[in-house]
Parts: sequence; structure tokens; C-alpha cells
Amino acid sequence: MGRLLYELGKLDEKTRLSNERASSKIGKSSFSWAWSLDGTTEERERGITMDIALQSLTTEYREVTILDAPGHKDFIPNMISGASQADCALLVIDAARGEFEAGFQRGGQTREHLLLVRSLGVTQLIVAINKLDQVEWDEVRYNEICDILRPFLIQSGFSASKTAFVPVGAIQGVNLVSRDNADSSALSMWYSGPALVDLLNKLEPPTRDITAPLRIPISNVFKSQGSSTGVLGRICSGIVQVGERLRVLPGDETAVVKSIDIDQASVPWAAAGSNATLYLTAIDPVQLNIGSVLCPSHNLVPMVTSFTARIIVFDIQTPVTAGASVELFHHSRDLPATISKLLSTLDRASGKVIKNNPRVLTKGISAEVEITLRTTSISGQVSGVRAVPMETFTANKDMGRILLRKGGETIAAGQC
Repeated sequence: MGRLLYELGKLDEKTRLSNERASSKIGKSSFSWAWSLDGTTEERERGITMDIALQSLTTEYREVTILDAPGHKDFIPNMISGASQADCALLVIDAARGEFEAGFQRGGQTREHLLLVRSLGVTQLIVAINKLDQVEWDEVRYNEICDILRPFLIQSGFSASKTAFVPVGAIQGVNLVSRDNADSSALSMWYSGPALVDLLNKLEPPTRDITAPLRIPISNVFKSQGSSTGVLGRICSGIVQVGERLRVLPGDETAVVKSIDIDQASVPWAAAGSNATLYLTAIDPVQLNIGSVLCPSHNLVPMVTSFTARIIVFDIQTPVTAGASVELFHHSRDLPATISKLLSTLDRASGKVIKNNPRVLTKGISAEVEITLRTTSISGQVSGVRAVPMETFTANKDMGRILLRKGGETIAAGQC
């Protein structure tokens, strides 16, 4: 992504040279391109992405917002927060021998990330097979990776017509925007298809629900200059404008929108689909938390402590039983919860009930379950269950999707 930003003129030469010098100084010169998105000291020292980095780029036909998500399994909650804001996915595969296999084996992050983005409603996927320079631009290796991935993508719910594969060598800038440079000759001998940017240009922008009530789940909160507090979030539905008074859920507080930024430019209003920064006044910053939802005072999001969900169980080792403790992920919020009842198993194709009150749920099963939020205890003090803002999937697709994790793996995904 760093190299692509540079090729498209979004990263200036001065910053590139500064990143190159600073990364060489700490012995991580090969990470210099990543530094244009990995901005924190810890990310740069460890050489991994930990949080979601937001950048934008402009191609000939598209304005694209990049949410650079962590690939490391320790930061899956951050990855979910980023994926829940996405319309399309770009999966970057390491073609080096052993590296792709490590990510694709059981429990590998390539598998989990594909399941997560599909479960969060992303249907369009570009697979960039990178680091082909490390395998001498071997066409056989490229085809081998494509052939292993294709059946898994179909099984995960991606349609073949909305999936594209592209070979790239990002560190030399091969096939990101074009194949004009000297390093591209080995790839051009066997590949004549589109470059990565050509595939970005072909992505279909989804229809935006601008007539529905405003819903903005907060993904980041920061102190801005002056009296306002900045919040970052993707507008799921509706329209927001400067001067509007919004309710913050959970809680009884309201805030006034002082200004709105999109791509560092101030705008008078923003609509569904935009990743916007809102500067809010007339509210104590303590009331603004990651995972809170902004909505109009006259049309609130329902607050729930227990709900029914239709879920699909992933490739799990231990069957799910009633009473199982799980982590519930909804946008940028993760909460302790319990699968309190197993109501029925369903036919995946038709949605018809196969069996009522099943004893367990095993891998690949579709089911209807009741999920109840649990109390949390902090240093011996037990706090009550706090209701969270959530809507049914039919009312608002983005506000009705959930993920369930347990023991460091994602066990199911579904709809409220």
C-alpha cells in the first residue's frame, strides 16, 4: 500500500526518503514502504501493523479509502473494526515458499481474514499475490496459489465473478500501476492481464442507504485543538450535517456537530458510505467511546442486552453448547456474552428449520441462537450488564452483523 500511494503521487519524495533513512537506522530498511501507513513507534519497532491506518488515494475512475488492517493474529479485534467499515477487500498474499502455506493452513490468518471480511458483508475481493520476485517470477508458483485459493473462496461465499487475482512485486513497484519499468520484464513474459490499479478501477461502488436514519458507529476518539472532540467513523446510513445535534448511545448525552472532515478537507455534510471525522462540542469527552453510536435524538438505535441471531458456525474443533461463553464483536466494540439458548438448526440454502432445540452446534451448521450479554468484573467489582446499540439485519445491514470469537479463534458469524 505504501508503494501504491507513492506510485499514485500520494506519498511525496521527501517523506519517502525520511522513512527510508529512519527505517535503515533501526535495521528495518525493508519496512520503509510500510512506514507510510504504520505510523506509531511500536508498529515501526516491531515491524507489524497493529492498528487500522486510514489513507485515501485517487485513481483515474475511483476515490478509494484504504483501511490498512493488521494481519497478525494478536490484533484480530482491530482487524474486525477495520473490516466492518469496508466495502471491498484487497487480500495481499506472500508468494515466498512456506509463507503462503503458513497463512493458509488450519488456524492460519489468511483463512480467518477471508471468513471475517465475508461475514462482515464484503463481497468484492482482489487477491494480490506479492513478493513474486522472491520466487524468480515463477508462473507455476502463481498458478499454484490461485488454484489453492479459488475453491476456498467459493466455499467461503465469494462469487467467482467478483473475485480477481493479480501478480505484483510491490517493493520494485511491478504491476501496481503499470509494467513499464525494467524490473517488470520477467513478469511480462507470461502475464499480460490488468495491473492492480486497473482492478481497483473496476470495483463496483455499493448502493448507499442515504434515506435511512443516521447511524455512525465510532471507531476512534481523539482530542482536537480547541473545545471540540474528534470522532472517526464510517457512516452506515443516512446523512449528517454541520450544526446537527446527535445522541450518543449508550447513554443520555447529546453532542453538536461543529465541523466534518473527509480526507482532511472540511465539508458541510457527509452521507452514508463516507469515512468521516466529526468534531463534536457541547459534550464531555468522557461520554464518547470507541463502539458508541451517533444517531438522531428522534430516531434512536434500540438498546439490547439479549437478542436472537442467525449464525453460521465455522470450522471449529469443539462443538458449541448452550451456556458457552463467547466474545461478541459488533463494529468496533467487543463484549463478553453467552450463547444462552440453541433455538434451532437451519437449512443453509432455504433458511427452513431442520431441528428445534439442538443439543450442540458443530462446524458448518447454520443455526438460530439466543445471545445474552454478560456482566463484567473489574478488580473484584461486578458491574451490571450494559445494553448496547444494535438493530436487526433487516432494519440496517451494517448495524445488524455480529461475529463470535472464543479462545483466540472466530467460531461463528451472523445477523441479529
